Amino acid sequence: MLSFDKTFKEVHHIHLIGIGGISMSAIAEILLNHGYTVSGSDLRDSNILQKLRNHGAEVYIGHRPENITNPDLIVYTAAIKNNNPERIRAKELEIKEIDRAEMLGIIMKKYEKSIAVAGSHGKTTTTSLVSLILEYTGFDPTILIGGELDEIGGNIKIGSSQHFITEACEYVESFLKFNPFIGIILNIDADHLDYFKDIHHVKDAFKKFGMKIPKEGFLVANADDQNILDILPQIHCNIITYGLSNDCDFRAVNINYNENGFPSFEVLYKGNSFGSFTLSIPGLHNIYNSLASIATAYILGASPLDISKSITIYKGAHRRFDILGEIDGVKIIDDYAHHPVEVMATLEAATNYPHNRIWCVFQPHTYTRTLALFDDFSKAFDKAHHVIITDIYAAREQDEGKIHSKTLADAIIHPDVRYIKDFDEIAEYISQNMEERDIVLTMGAGDIYQVGEKILKIEN
Repeated sequence: MLSFDKTFKEVHHIHLIGIGGISMSAIAEILLNHGYTVSGSDLRDSNILQKLRNHGAEVYIGHRPENITNPDLIVYTAAIKNNNPERIRAKELEIKEIDRAEMLGIIMKKYEKSIAVAGSHGKTTTTSLVSLILEYTGFDPTILIGGELDEIGGNIKIGSSQHFITEACEYVESFLKFNPFIGIILNIDADHLDYFKDIHHVKDAFKKFGMKIPKEGFLVANADDQNILDILPQIHCNIITYGLSNDCDFRAVNINYNENGFPSFEVLYKGNSFGSFTLSIPGLHNIYNSLASIATAYILGASPLDISKSITIYKGAHRRFDILGEIDGVKIIDDYAHHPVEVMATLEAATNYPHNRIWCVFQPHTYTRTLALFDDFSKAFDKAHHVIITDIYAAREQDEGKIHSKTLADAIIHPDVRYIKDFDEIAEYISQNMEERDIVLTMGAGDIYQVGEKILKIEN
């Protein structure tokens, strides 16, 4: 059994509360692989939980005090509060507790070349790109992704090398518990304003993240993002920049888009040709994500040719411009975009994809984000021909009556925007009005993908 640090000297059995989450389930699989006894609980059963059972985990459905069978350590997610019955029982038994981010940070310490991908947008795509480049070029990394990637059969892959790759989420500053050798900052925007006071608070968190990288480590930073440029002088590791502007270390030039909206471009490294690259995912934002991945892989020793070959293979993670299917000549596409910047970037990418008209079905995510970024959301849908707004996905929040999706729909300046609450009604309306070569693009971090699935099942 691998003991991660001194905290783990007497640890044999670890219990994870919220074990079915995308990150927690991956942590559970890593712990099982290192020989720990793993148990855990979640509110609903799932294929993820069955996979963990198959690997030897004891999984309980529902949170109950009796699920705590004298483990040596409790790990919990940010959504699990102090009043959770299992956490109450753990306190009664004086069992040590740590949160998910701290657990992940401890795991990262065991890898000499740990990579943490941070940013307001693009973390899953960039983590996937870096992962597949290293996987296809023989680095055999351990991979933990915040989404499902077909090439590794899910969200987790256990490798045998000293390379570890994961996303680093800024929410509640959890990424400050990580210990990366290479950190990536893709962009910094005002988000998670239920926790952060303002953009200055967000920037301060990212600055602290950069300062956690050791002096001999690397920060890969988007130099076209002014918020990132503002914090770089206070970060004292090796800094590698990327972007489209002239002074970036890695720079994309000669950008072209093919008939599917996929970009190709040349990369210059410090002014010299580094190679030609073609993506199999659309959008300018993915050129930026790929530049971050190219720079990271180069730092680790991958050759330009191997990087280029690997990047072309990547066709996207689930829920990232994910083509769900086609019906009557209409493409049904789903995307995780839930911030105004992401909405605009995804719609911009869709304009380069073959289409007649673009239908955008948007499900706002959390009341606080919708309220705080209301004005930005109201201007984010210009590239769509038809816009449908459905109810806000509450996630971790309670509705305090301060904001409603109909209010947002009314504020969007657009020739065809409407609020429709019911998913079945949305699917039926689009099915009756869509035309050949239209794109139906569902967007949001909740369950809006169900609308696309419903459209595909309607017989016209």
